[in-house]
Amino acid sequence: MAGVEPGVRARRGLEGWWEMVEHAEEGLEHRLVFDDEPQLGEHRTLAEKAFISLHRAILTGGLEPGARLLIDDLAETLGMSAMPVREAVRRLGAMGLVVNVPHKGARVTELSVQDLREVYEARLVLEPLAIYRAAMVFTDEDARLAQIALDVMSEQLAGSIEQWSAHSSFHLGLYRVSGSSWLMRLIQPLWESSERYRLALAPKDVEGARRDAHEKILQACLNHDDGYAAFELYNHLATTANATSSAMGGEELFRLLEGGVWVSPVKLPEQFVDQ
Repeated sequence: MAGVEPGVRARRGLEGWWEMVEHAEEGLEHRLVFDDEPQLGEHRTLAEKAFISLHRAILTGGLEPGARLLIDDLAETLGMSAMPVREAVRRLGAMGLVVNVPHKGARVTELSVQDLREVYEARLVLEPLAIYRAAMVFTDEDARLAQIALDVMSEQLAGSIEQWSAHSSFHLGLYRVSGSSWLMRLIQPLWESSERYRLALAPKDVEGARRDAHEKILQACLNHDDGYAAFELYNHLATTANATSSAMGGEELFRLLEGGVWVSPVKLPEQFVDQ
């Protein structure tokens, strides 16, 4: 959009994204979201509404990387005062999705290969540990809920809000089974930052491979094969990071594991029971 001021472009992007969300809400039968995030249409404070609106717009590309976040314009678009929008932008900054540039105001964080590498380095440590723990205690009910998310993900258009929501529900739902609130607190902001890359840049021709990887991870959890579940997840994440880096013109970031087993860097109490 050459010639269009960045702040105006951000406002138009948010308006278009909001219309898309409202349309999706009308026809989405299985609504799957992060954590206990309030649903669109439910009662919430204005600050929560502003945060959720801007948060989703950034993750799904409605607000593009580098877009200026002009508080008054965003407040007008969202139909509220500037104060809750300012609070929402502050929260997004704490999550790394927004940066405050001196004398220029807030902008959506840019995408870069270096940032991608740092995000996935942390994910490759935390998420295999979460799935490793989850596989130990996985139940049929956990599998049923994961399968619903996986089916919805397959039914939706690649890159759509519905697919993004289902993909998030699948992974984060599995990690929650680990029972570790701290792992979830650490994983979620990393997950959200990396989803920006996946939605914007990951090649669409790997969707089938992702489905296969997701099914292997789910089956390993159901089999209580913790080492293999973590192994498949690690390679799934590393493959996605490498494909995304390639799409950005970068080099391969991570080597894939071999041998079919991921070894936990942490010795959990369960591992000492029979020793």
